[in-house]
Amino acid sequence: MLSAGMSQVFSRARAFAAACADALLPPACLSCGTPIARAHDLCARCWSDLRFIEPPFCPITGRPLAYEGEELKTPDAFLHDPPWNTLRAAVAYEGPARDLVRRLKFHDRHDPAAFIARCLHRAGQALITPETLIVPVPLHPWRLLRRRYNQSAEIARHLARLSSGIYRPDLLRRHRHTRPQTGLDGKARRRNVRRAFSVPEKKAPVLLGRHVVLIDDVLTTGATAAACCRALLKAGAGRVDVLVFALAGRSEPLHI
Repeated sequence: MLSAGMSQVFSRARAFAAACADALLPPACLSCGTPIARAHDLCARCWSDLRFIEPPFCPITGRPLAYEGEELKTPDAFLHDPPWNTLRAAVAYEGPARDLVRRLKFHDRHDPAAFIARCLHRAGQALITPETLIVPVPLHPWRLLRRRYNQSAEIARHLARLSSGIYRPDLLRRHRHTRPQTGLDGKARRRNVRRAFSVPEKKAPVLLGRHVVLIDDVLTTGATAAACCRALLKAGAGRVDVLVFALAGRSEPLHI
């Protein structure tokens, strides 16, 4: 399996390779490939197609609200008891946002991570302080070995550079190998990740009473985020917020 140190070595090597590619090839839109002036960005058309999630939105589920009000929440926020304190999503999972996630997650394209981190910084900067621990949703070691990188960790690493938070990819691990969540319904997703995450015993003292922001690329039913939050809280975290790039399945109920 890859250690955190080896993962950083691979990340730096990929960053160097990307810099060499930028020097040889003109910058292109991360979504559609149209030539643009600045690398690691979107063209004007794709920018306009991004659907940013702006207030009013539910502070618990991150989903847009029709009306603004201090106590307004989505029905899911009342029906369930999410283990996180606040959930914030940057964009809806559609159009260019879907393209970015798929390129990063399935097509070995690492350049979207920096752009996604900028979007997360814009959406969630109020959640992050100099004492905040920025923790990505982990991959199982076997999946990490096959993919060679964790897309959520790449996003979190860039976000830590933009913000004042502390990047700690070592505080949470996926100790049970689960099938991919894609294609599963809400209840199956919840069963799939139940007790799949834990905090290494020697890392627990770092979490005691601390504020954690959990980072992931996409949130659909919240099952993975909830499982991660419960593991962090069980290990002693004082508060856990969730910050994701894209919100999918906005009409689908939470299964946490």
